[in-house]
Amino acid sequence: MKCRSIACIWSDSPPLHRVTATAVLNQPPTLYTGGSDGTIVWWNLSTNFQHDIKSIAMLCGHAAPIADLGICFPAAVPGNEMIGDLPSNVVPNSNSVNYGALISACTDGVLCIWSRGSGHCRRRRRLPPWAGSPSMVRTLPDNRRYVCVACDSVHSSDHQSLDSTEKGEASMNREVQYKKPSKCTVVIVDSYTLAIVQTVFHGNLSIGPLKFMSVILPVGDMEKQSVLMADSFGMVQCVPIINDNDPKGKNLNGAQKLPPHLEMTDWVHGTNDGGLLVAFATRGQVLALVYRTYCLFRLVDGGTTIGEISFFNDQLCHEDGASQSHVTGGMFLECYDSKMTLNSEEHNDTFLETFAVWNNRGSAIIYSVSYSGNIFKFEPLCAFPAVSHLPAMRLSICFIQLNSYLLRIESTCFHNEEPLPWKPHVTIWLLPQLHGNNGKFIQECKMLGKSSFSDHWSIHSTFRNKIEDSELNLPQSSVNVIPANDERYGHYQNKLLVSSSMVICENYYTPYAIVYGFYSGEIEVVHFHMFFEGLNAHGEADSHTSKRHLSGHTGAVLCLAAHRMVSASNRRGFNCVLVSGSNDCTIRIWDLDSSNLISVMHQHVAPVRQIVLPPPQTDRPWSDCFLSVGEDFCVAVTSLETMRVERMFPGHPYYPAKVVWDSTRGYVACLCLNDSATSDLFDVLYIWDMKTGARERVLRGTTAHSMFDHFYTGINANTLSGSVANGNTSASSFLFPIIEDTSFSQSHLKNPGKGFTSTEPNTLQAHAGKGGATKLYPSTSSIFQSNNHPIKCSCPFPGIATLSFDLASLISLCKNPEFSKDSTQDKAHVEKLEAETTKHGYRRVNSPSKGREVEMPSPRQMTINNGSGLQGISTDTLENDDWIRSLEGCLIQFTLSILHLWNVDSELDKLLVTDMKLKRPDNFMVASGLLGDRGSLTLAFPGSSNKLELWKWSSEFCAMRSLAMVSLAQHMVSLSHSCSAASSALAAFYTRNFAEKIPDIKPPLLQLLVSFWQDESEHVRMAARSLFHCAASRAIPFPLCCEKANNHSKLLGSSNETVESGHGYPRIKETSQNSLKSEISQADESEIVAWLESFEEQDWISCVGGTRQDAMTSHIIVAAALAVWYPSLVKPSLAVLAVHPLMKLVMAMNEKYSSTAAEILAEGMESTWKACILSEIPRLLGDIFFQIECVSGASSASSSAKNPVDIRETLIGVLLPSLAMADILGFLNVIESQIWSTASDSPVHVVSLMTLIRVLRGSPRNLAQYLDKVVNFILQTVDPGNSVMRKSCLSSSMVALKEVVRVYPMVALNDTSTRLAVGDAFGEIGNASIRVYEMLSMTKIKVLDASGPPGLPHLLGGASEAGVTTAISALSFAPDGEGLVAFSEHGLMIRWWSLESVWWEKISRNLVPVQCTKLIFVPPWEGFSPNSSRSSIMASVMSNERQTNLQESTRSLNEVERIKLLIHNLDLSYRLEWVGQRKVQLKQHGQELGTFQL
Repeated sequence: MKCRSIACIWSDSPPLHRVTATAVLNQPPTLYTGGSDGTIVWWNLSTNFQHDIKSIAMLCGHAAPIADLGICFPAAVPGNEMIGDLPSNVVPNSNSVNYGALISACTDGVLCIWSRGSGHCRRRRRLPPWAGSPSMVRTLPDNRRYVCVACDSVHSSDHQSLDSTEKGEASMNREVQYKKPSKCTVVIVDSYTLAIVQTVFHGNLSIGPLKFMSVILPVGDMEKQSVLMADSFGMVQCVPIINDNDPKGKNLNGAQKLPPHLEMTDWVHGTNDGGLLVAFATRGQVLALVYRTYCLFRLVDGGTTIGEISFFNDQLCHEDGASQSHVTGGMFLECYDSKMTLNSEEHNDTFLETFAVWNNRGSAIIYSVSYSGNIFKFEPLCAFPAVSHLPAMRLSICFIQLNSYLLRIESTCFHNEEPLPWKPHVTIWLLPQLHGNNGKFIQECKMLGKSSFSDHWSIHSTFRNKIEDSELNLPQSSVNVIPANDERYGHYQNKLLVSSSMVICENYYTPYAIVYGFYSGEIEVVHFHMFFEGLNAHGEADSHTSKRHLSGHTGAVLCLAAHRMVSASNRRGFNCVLVSGSNDCTIRIWDLDSSNLISVMHQHVAPVRQIVLPPPQTDRPWSDCFLSVGEDFCVAVTSLETMRVERMFPGHPYYPAKVVWDSTRGYVACLCLNDSATSDLFDVLYIWDMKTGARERVLRGTTAHSMFDHFYTGINANTLSGSVANGNTSASSFLFPIIEDTSFSQSHLKNPGKGFTSTEPNTLQAHAGKGGATKLYPSTSSIFQSNNHPIKCSCPFPGIATLSFDLASLISLCKNPEFSKDSTQDKAHVEKLEAETTKHGYRRVNSPSKGREVEMPSPRQMTINNGSGLQGISTDTLENDDWIRSLEGCLIQFTLSILHLWNVDSELDKLLVTDMKLKRPDNFMVASGLLGDRGSLTLAFPGSSNKLELWKWSSEFCAMRSLAMVSLAQHMVSLSHSCSAASSALAAFYTRNFAEKIPDIKPPLLQLLVSFWQDESEHVRMAARSLFHCAASRAIPFPLCCEKANNHSKLLGSSNETVESGHGYPRIKETSQNSLKSEISQADESEIVAWLESFEEQDWISCVGGTRQDAMTSHIIVAAALAVWYPSLVKPSLAVLAVHPLMKLVMAMNEKYSSTAAEILAEGMESTWKACILSEIPRLLGDIFFQIECVSGASSASSSAKNPVDIRETLIGVLLPSLAMADILGFLNVIESQIWSTASDSPVHVVSLMTLIRVLRGSPRNLAQYLDKVVNFILQTVDPGNSVMRKSCLSSSMVALKEVVRVYPMVALNDTSTRLAVGDAFGEIGNASIRVYEMLSMTKIKVLDASGPPGLPHLLGGASEAGVTTAISALSFAPDGEGLVAFSEHGLMIRWWSLESVWWEKISRNLVPVQCTKLIFVPPWEGFSPNSSRSSIMASVMSNERQTNLQESTRSLNEVERIKLLIHNLDLSYRLEWVGQRKVQLKQHGQELGTFQL
């Protein structure tokens, strides 16, 4: 499991976002807008719509324009009816997964599923190359788990804007020009797995290029739901979705064609404008074809035209001077008026619908459209005013319905130069009632709210001062007028817009700086010195960031890269360089230390789009080179040593959009994507030889994509950083193939292969240059594990820097260092580091912000960690805050500074700054984020009003962020005890105080916390368990909650009472298994079982890199833990339903969860599980012994050593003792059977002895009645006749035997350990005995009669001789071993037996009971209180009436209850000690009761 916390640092200007696709979710009200750059913005809409619409986060998972968005239900069960966006069988409060999910498709073939409940990407996959480029996404109406995706055969660029009419004429002319058939693919995708489950269509269309698609239910003669596809001229082709095998939709395989008369319907309607179709909508049997000036309504069955609406000379189509308005879209509206009836279901030729149409100015009209008796009617109901804008402003308009509201999404731009700075703006309008109008007037719609995600930047002080003051004036006419100086609409200075950005990392451990490239050509370098500098003498930290500006480019900076020189022969005097490519066709190389320009390269004649650095294992002379990719279709190789172009790779047919460098094999792969929209051309892959410059191979089509993916995967597998594509460059990781996130084993790191070195040449290590940015730390590549990357940095989009903090790497950064003094390479590295230090052990580095010098620790003073915490100390004395100067301390300090939620608890913030030395990131616009599947990101927008949104919406985010903060806070204590108070306060804040201050935040997800209960780090395990207990009362899954816990106030009250009264471990009454099962209602049982088995409905597994197995096992553990620790808050039937899955999980020997399951099963055995599985305990014990024998072999020992907590040790040390104490007799029978059923040298025998010792210590009274079986088993394990077993068990057997003697006073060994005596702790008065064993032969040699003397039962009040009572309370051998003395509390008597044997007794081994030779009655001592099991003769002779009544009540008890009472009152504190040759002393609890002469 991986716990990665994401932080996002936004630039001072908001990102660009031109809306190309939209989708809405009704419950909860949510809007999604997809952009032309691949970003998706998540907007939140309040239910009452009295507040402004708020943009919550940016969803990052695509690198190409968003083609379409849709709403699906990945966890929906086929056949269920839908109510709005929620399945009817789903309880609204059950789980976040029951919300609908967003499916997004971009033009490069990537599909993503975004969970509304958690906010992250639960699945990210790329369609196979043969499918083409996705253009449209439609959810199947009858089963919304499956999605229909239409794909073009080319990378179409027409999806970059919803305002399709901007390219309308060009698109129409292009379609007329190409006479060849258009290729298209339509597939059905399972939204849970994103796997293609059916190919509906693949081939050439009978119509023109696909422009619109819709999925319709069967109407008329249609027997199947079908896909309607239309081109720009209104020609429609219908393809059925065949599903003959399973009508419920579970098996979507195979495809068949419709009969010829339904295969294609060709509807062509001639118009003056050429018949360009701008929108296509369906509702039932009605099909609407929207053109620029009119709209046609047809019936799907047959294509009959039933009506037309013309828009000439109305609000939608008119000429206003130089500008002209025309219709750009239309859609059917869902029925939101309860008084409006739909008749289309009753008669196929009758319908009543509402239809919305809008134009390119933002004006819209809603029509009521009806058809009945071959009469078509329409009337306008309401209108929306147009958007007032300047002539220079460009608009892109779209409408979408949300319940009884209509959202208008406007993309606006003020500039006419490319790239256009588009900004989105959303307004929400209330739809009026559709009845009672009667056509008298058109109602005006009321605007309720408006918003833009630029609002988050407008309140930021540093950005507010930079907004350009506009001199333009607009009339204040209406609420929809856009002020020209409104920053939400993108009226920014061009120099403030970020065109490219990157994060420079120090040794892949520490972020060094963020580099921004602007459209104006400026470059800004923002350093992180404030977080990593040492403290001055007064303890004051530098609070200012270091910014540097580089000027020289005359066009937009399109790409960036940072490189540290590897060659030792560099004579130019620079070590760290920044390479920038620009729209001005030049490449500039800068010295990062001095900020000076080194060189200007002119090898391209078009804008430079990419800079590719050599992989880390690259050898000379290519280790100090880089690749540049330009829009002139050329790739150049430039040397930083010679500052010359060494190779040119020209001749690409298109722009090489994706370039990778395989330095191991010496190849460069350039994938050129066909963006020319010509269907008969293919994508091309060029493979170049780096050494010769020759073109090795050219591949086309799907083969090109497959080979490029192979190249990319192979390079990343041999890269220590995990990704070579975007390391220290501005390239987005979303541009490259999607590969699995694999971890590298230690064995791989020990043998990295040819070309690997101990340093990372691609990383930036600035030296302490004069006046330049300085190196923060000495090189640590050979000290720390090379595969640990605690902080990974990237820039998914320009102006957005993300920091991914890996919790496991942060806590175990210095674990198991690969550092050997005998290694020549390491010696050279150490010598190099020592040379950098001064004679005082510190080296001086310059502080760029204050111009002062700060002392940093030398490599010898940096501590090395072999476990958790710091081990090993330098020879110099370290102060309390020396951990800050170590790499590990600085990284954790930086992590907490960035991830902490500042300005929520002022007292805590002050404590963190003063005690823990954290720095507030006030000069950065920091926001939270959530990592999704395969590198996808959910990034919250900045701003104080938005910082809690993810906390309020995502339980997964709350769990991961809280776990990281609490774990790091606990780890801080191991690094420095001086910050223990601040660490404790920080941990308390994220476990309890935060939820108390802000009650509406989501509780952490219990299933996610459970997955870290067996983490390698003790701090993580402790934090996960603490968070579980603190959040359990608020986070119980709905199917498990009892009625009392459904009410939130009762829930909190119950949890508080539980914790206060019983430390969180309340107990339930012990009842029989049958009675528990009888209480289980059928509804509760089915609901709980469904939840336990709902492994397909979990979003959190993609957050931590889990599997379906993790989802199911976590459910089992959560249910079991709640049943044990919080039984009053869950349903009573939960324990019975969860115990058997828990037992199966234990026996599965799962390395992640079996240990946890065993601990929960052991902890709740007596209180919860015993009543459910008492009869199954012997079988479970036998299965566990079998598993122990299986995992104890040599082959399994190596694998089990990798487990964080050894499963075998958990079974032996935790589970077996609890099972044995729950059913002692069953346990003894099982271990006795193991003597004969397993091998003599089996480890099971030793395990049995160890378990027996734990039972002796944990439950001695319950074991007392089986002492004879216990001793016999121990003696059998050391039987001289079985030398193999005796050899393996002798040590453990002797320990067990001595423990028996220590615990039980009725078991004794003589001084020479040659004889053993075992007396009956319980027995009948007339049938008690003592057995004496010889230890050499392990055989029984005598039986002593310990029954009461004649008349004793009558003296004890008439007790029955058959009644069970206490027999022997203490035994002791005489000093010479030839005598035995016994004390019996029942009767208060001491007896003496002589053990001397004549020679014939030794031969015959006669076991006839031997009578005692002396009997002494012990007088009652002070404080002795006789009861039913402690009776004295003197009390009985006195005929005490109270005692008689007590005995009568005792006789009324049944035998089982009487034995329980005897066990409860058994006193194991009696001891007999010899004080003379014939004197014995009786003691109780160490106090002398008397001395008796024998």
